[in-house]
Amino acid sequence: MSKKSMKKILVTGSVGQIGSELTMVLREKYGNDNVVACGRKTKPSYTLYNSGPFEFLDITDKDAVGKVIKKYDIDTIYNMAAILSAVGEEKPLVCWNVNINGLYNILELAREYELTRVFVPSSIAVFGPETPRINTPQETVLKPKTMYGVTKVAGEILGDYYFKRFGLDVRGVRYPGIISSETPPGGGTTDYAVEIFYEAIKNNKYTCFVKKDTTLPMMYMPDCIKGTIDLMNVDISKLRHHCDFNMASMSFSAEELSAEIKKHVTGFKCEFVPDFRQAIADSWPQSIDDSAARKEWGWNPSYNLSSMTEDMLEKLSNRHEKGNL
Repeated sequence: MSKKSMKKILVTGSVGQIGSELTMVLREKYGNDNVVACGRKTKPSYTLYNSGPFEFLDITDKDAVGKVIKKYDIDTIYNMAAILSAVGEEKPLVCWNVNINGLYNILELAREYELTRVFVPSSIAVFGPETPRINTPQETVLKPKTMYGVTKVAGEILGDYYFKRFGLDVRGVRYPGIISSETPPGGGTTDYAVEIFYEAIKNNKYTCFVKKDTTLPMMYMPDCIKGTIDLMNVDISKLRHHCDFNMASMSFSAEELSAEIKKHVTGFKCEFVPDFRQAIADSWPQSIDDSAARKEWGWNPSYNLSSMTEDMLEKLSNRHEKGNL
């Protein structure tokens, strides 16, 4: 570490699905006071707010972000703030403003303050109908049909530019659909794979917004968090790629997920009523080639559909019994 003996980390979007759990793991790893959480307006959980410093922050306000970086002597940023795919189609200009103008602010401030490292997440949304959908290669056609996807392609290129032009250590992965037992869905196309668990526990039924044979790459949150931190900690000399690593874990259809849940939840029923998100899902890959991530930084997921489903249902059932679901 070039400037400090202990990392001082800023997590933007820390109230979101990934950011909320990532923040807590980082605090456990580096110390509560060394990880600053921030969100734009959503009220953080009691645990997130009280376990360490929290700031309400809009990343499209460069001056405000700069003040937080200076206030806490930040040297590493995980930029998890984003407008996701489904919301992005409803509010494309907001999506562009947050995902591109906000990212530009983060990268510029990281350059100006000479920060050590920046994490900039991408997504399988960078792919489009022209992309091979089976075992999608690391290097392939990127022609997305959503504003979210457009911003993520631009973000990958912008991050690589800052690395090559300014020497800023920017890293990122293309997240698949992320499944979490802690934070409710946040407006993504793969949210059905999270909602179905909550509804199975609470109501024993679910109406899925994609067709039953819709197959997409997915990942359980513990693997997502581990992979993110592992990439940020690997020596830069091992990396040939930087902002665009394919990262995969499992692929399954909506019907296969429903069938797996039925093994554990007696009488669970799922019907499939596709909406506008079906077209988005149909433009994304069914499976991902993540050999570059495995080779360059040792990526290796721990969960499959069976183990993930069992763990999700156990955690959500426990919360439901306590009235916290």
